[in-house]
Amino acid sequence: MDDILNLIKKRQSSRVSFDSKQPIAKEDLRQILEAASWAPTAHNMQNYQIIVLDDKKLIEKIGNIKSQISDVFLRENYQQLSFSKDEFITKRVGLLGTMFPESWQSLEGIEKVVKTSSPSPLSGTISNSPTILIVLYDAMKRAPASEGDFLGKISLGTVMENMWIMSASLGIGFQIMSVFNSETIEENIKQILNIPKYLKIAFAVRLGYPSSKGFKYLRVRRNVEDFTHHNKFDSKYLI
Repeated sequence: MDDILNLIKKRQSSRVSFDSKQPIAKEDLRQILEAASWAPTAHNMQNYQIIVLDDKKLIEKIGNIKSQISDVFLRENYQQLSFSKDEFITKRVGLLGTMFPESWQSLEGIEKVVKTSSPSPLSGTISNSPTILIVLYDAMKRAPASEGDFLGKISLGTVMENMWIMSASLGIGFQIMSVFNSETIEENIKQILNIPKYLKIAFAVRLGYPSSKGFKYLRVRRNVEDFTHHNKFDSKYLI
């Protein structure tokens, strides 16, 4: 059990370039997909399809699609930032500002980025990924009596987590790319990969072996005592 918890703690988002010349072994990829297949989904609806993308020409074609950074993302991301390690350790939620460009760390900088930024190709996001997984959401496999298919969308998170933990156990870098589900990008990718209209891109994943160690960033979580309650709300547990 300790091994499982340690693996969960070590899991992280691989925000580094991958070695494009080192492909993911088919045996490892199968284990990652097998982990996805055993993810718990509401009513066992298994409401997803996964495209394994390792064709270099197709990846290059998708990399040429241009993306405009979202001003909503920038502003909401700013609200979640801590601007010192001490603040970050105290809050135990959100992100450390130094993980992002300096221009994202002030409202003035964000306003300037919003006004002056132009669309950039996805190739910068993909960063030499030898394999990309595109996870598709099938809304027709809806969880019963779940408003907005809330439970079905939670199910996609369990699929993601299972694949992430398995990748970590195999020493394979894993990074979620939420930009793939933006309306314009999704439309382009659907055309390139012949994805049916009834399926929606939930998220995409970069898989690969890091070509560099990248940077170590501080990771924090709330203590168990901070979010658990005993028998009734606001009655502390495990003190």
